[in-house]
Amino acid sequence: MGKRQAEELLEDLAVKDSPLSKKARVEDFPERKVQRNGQSPSVNGPRLEDDARNGKNILAAADQWQEELEEAAASPPATQAEGRQDEQDEEQSVYSAVSRQTAPTEGYSDLYLDTINRSVLDFDFEKLCSVSLSNINVYACLVCGKYYQGRGPKSHAYFHALEIGHHVYVNMQTKKVYVLPEGYEVTSKSLEDIKFVVDPQLPKDEVLQLDQVARDAWDLSGKKYRPGFVGMNNIKANDYFNAIIQALAHVPPLRNFFMLEDFSSHPTSFSELATRFSVLVRKIWNTRAFKTHVSPHELLQQISRQSNKKFDLLHQSDPVEFLSWFLNNMHLALGGSKTKPGTSIIHRVFQGKLKVESQRITAKADAGDRLRFEEAAEVIVDTTRYLMLTLDLPAAPLFQDELDRNIIPQVPLTSILSKYDGVKAQEHLSMRKRYRLLHPLPPYLLFHIKRFSKNKFVSERNPTIVTFPIRSLDIAPYVEPNPAMHPPGEPIWYDLVANVTHEAVRTRDDSVEGEAERKVWRVQIRDRARDEWLQVQDLFVERVAAETLFTKESYLMVWERRREGKRKEKGSN
Repeated sequence: MGKRQAEELLEDLAVKDSPLSKKARVEDFPERKVQRNGQSPSVNGPRLEDDARNGKNILAAADQWQEELEEAAASPPATQAEGRQDEQDEEQSVYSAVSRQTAPTEGYSDLYLDTINRSVLDFDFEKLCSVSLSNINVYACLVCGKYYQGRGPKSHAYFHALEIGHHVYVNMQTKKVYVLPEGYEVTSKSLEDIKFVVDPQLPKDEVLQLDQVARDAWDLSGKKYRPGFVGMNNIKANDYFNAIIQALAHVPPLRNFFMLEDFSSHPTSFSELATRFSVLVRKIWNTRAFKTHVSPHELLQQISRQSNKKFDLLHQSDPVEFLSWFLNNMHLALGGSKTKPGTSIIHRVFQGKLKVESQRITAKADAGDRLRFEEAAEVIVDTTRYLMLTLDLPAAPLFQDELDRNIIPQVPLTSILSKYDGVKAQEHLSMRKRYRLLHPLPPYLLFHIKRFSKNKFVSERNPTIVTFPIRSLDIAPYVEPNPAMHPPGEPIWYDLVANVTHEAVRTRDDSVEGEAERKVWRVQIRDRARDEWLQVQDLFVERVAAETLFTKESYLMVWERRREGKRKEKGSN
C-alpha cells in the first residue's frame, strides 16, 4: 500500500498550538526564587529559547545577560541587603497578607443582603462560638443563624464565609454588620430591625407608657401578640423559673429600671447577672420581635454558674427558693450593700421592716398556755427586715367521710394574714413569737403561701384554696400604728399584680407506688392597659376571668400598694 500524502505542509503547522508550544509558554513564567545576593534571577535557558523563537540574536541576548550579572555583583552591600529585605517582605505578603476592603465597591452597597434569612435568627441563646465555644468577639451569621468567633483572616467566621458562602455577619456586642471575607461594614437602613432584635431598647417615653397604652404587634409570620405577654420557652424543666421572671417583668418600677439602665457601667463582678436579666426583660416587652416567644437560655446559664448548678434548666426547683436567691444576688449585682438598706432597686421595691416579739416557753406551761404571752416574763423585741412574707395554711383534714371526699378546704387570705396582727402567737422551738409589720411599708409585698412540708420520710402538699380579692386588700390591721407615717384608722390598699400557682398532675410511674405527682407552675398577670388577666404557662398565653383566679393553688403573690389620693377603681371587690 502506498503512503498517504500529507494534507498540509509541516511549515504551516509550526504556527499552530502544540504540546511543545504549551510547555514553552509555561516555562516563560518560572517560580521566583531568592538568591543570596538578594536579586531576583531570570532563568537563562528559557529566555534564550524565547529569543530564538522570536528571531533575536542569541549571542546578543547572552551578552546582555552577562552584563546584568556583572552589575548585580558590583552593587554595594547595603543595596543588596535592601533588595533582600524587599524580596522577603514581598514573599511574606504573598502568603500572609489578605486584601480587605474598608467599603463596598461603588454600586454594590447592598451586595449579599438578599441572602439574609430572618426566620432562622434567634439571638436568645448564649453567645458562644459554635466551633471554639468562646464568648469573646462573637458574630452571628445572618444567613444560617450560627455563632462564630472573630472576623479576621484566620477566624472561624472568615472560614465559614469561604467554605459555606455565607457572607453577612453581625457583632453581638457592637451590633455592627460586616460582609466577609471582604471585611467592610454595612450601614444599610434595612438592617435596623435585626440590630433592634439583638438588644431591644425602647425610648424612655415609650417605656413609661407601657401600662397606659394598649399595643398589639405582629411577628415575621404575621402572628399577632401582646408585647409583655409572650410565652417563654421551657427548655427542659425550667417552668419554675419562667413563672418568677414573668411576674418580676410586670412590676413597673423594676421593669422600667432594667429597661432603661445601662449596665455596662457597673464594674461589679456580678453585673453579668443584671445585664442578662435586663436583656430578657427588654425582649419580653419587645414591640418588633421576630417571633411571639422568648427563650431564657442565656440568663439560665448565668444563674446555673453563679448558683453552682442549684438552679438550672435540667431540674425543677422551688419557685420561692429561686426568687429568694435571685433577689439577694441581684441586689449584690447592682452594687447593693449587705448591711445598709435601700441601696438597690430590689430593696427599694420589696424590702420592709418587721417587729418580732419573743418569749421563752416555761416547762410548767400547759398546752393551753404555750402560746399565751405572760405578763411577768421577759419579752424580747427585735426588728428585722424582709423581702418576702410567709403565710402558713391551716392543716388540711386527714380524714373525710364519704360525702365530703370531694370537698377542697378553703381559707380567706385575711385569715392567714392574721399571723402579722401582733396578737396571734406562734411556737418556734422553745420560744413563742408574734409578728407585726412596721411603717413604712414597701411599694410591693410578696406573699409566700407555704404549701409544702418535708420530714425524714415524705414530702406533703396542702391543697387548701386561698380566696382573695384582686383589688383593695387592706393591710392596715397588720401594721403597727405610726401617726407620723400614716393616719390611724385609715386603710392601706394593695392591689394584686401577679399570682404564681401550682398544680399537681398525676403521672404513671414504674415505681412501687404506681403513680407520681408532677408539679406544674403557672403565673397569672394583669394587663393594666386593657384591665384584663392572662395566664402564662411556658409558651401558652390565654385570657382568664378575674373571678376565677383564686380557684388555683396560689403559691406566690405580688401585691402593689395603691398610691395615696388615688381613687378606688371601678369594679373592685
